[in-house]
Amino acid sequence: MELTLLNGQGSISVSESAFDVAFNEALVHQVVVAYMAGSRQGTRAQKTRAQVNGSNKKPWNQKKTGNARAGDRKGPLWRSGGVTFAARPQDHSQKVNKKMYWGALRCIFSELVRRNALVIVDDLTLESYKTKDLVTKLNDLNLGNTSTLIIDVELKSNVYLASRNLHKVGYLLTDEVDPVSLLTFEKVLVTKEAVKELEEMLK
Repeated sequence: MELTLLNGQGSISVSESAFDVAFNEALVHQVVVAYMAGSRQGTRAQKTRAQVNGSNKKPWNQKKTGNARAGDRKGPLWRSGGVTFAARPQDHSQKVNKKMYWGALRCIFSELVRRNALVIVDDLTLESYKTKDLVTKLNDLNLGNTSTLIIDVELKSNVYLASRNLHKVGYLLTDEVDPVSLLTFEKVLVTKEAVKELEEMLK
């Protein structure tokens, strides 16, 4: 299949197996949920009555005081006592097979092509690292009012530094692409070289 370049004449030929796949919503949903679950820190923790620092001495006699019986001051009913069902550090990661992960990426890229959300340019360079230069460049590409993810083969410092000050612009290399980033932005701006590298990865 042929993908048209935006700021250059002609088109680029890509494999249909990488950029023309039917959208599998269930697969994409499962992979996205697993990816986001894997990024959770999971370090919350509370102390049980056994872990709370304090004396194990019985505060008063079992009987004849009029008070409710108590064994120590570390129970959950006491101030500074332990938590009944204390939260523990937890691993939220979910297993996703490589075939499923790359299948989801193929679905997402194919859907971007169908929605004309994948914008391909010959090259993307800036003479300086000024944010206004990147804004001007995006306006020239009719991407000034949309959230845009820039994908390139190698790190171009001027483009990267200029994009850091724009909350609606992201910058990734081809080997850093993930499903959540692709779905977060309205448009994906890709260089011609990056498309060919992505094609090799998605085949």
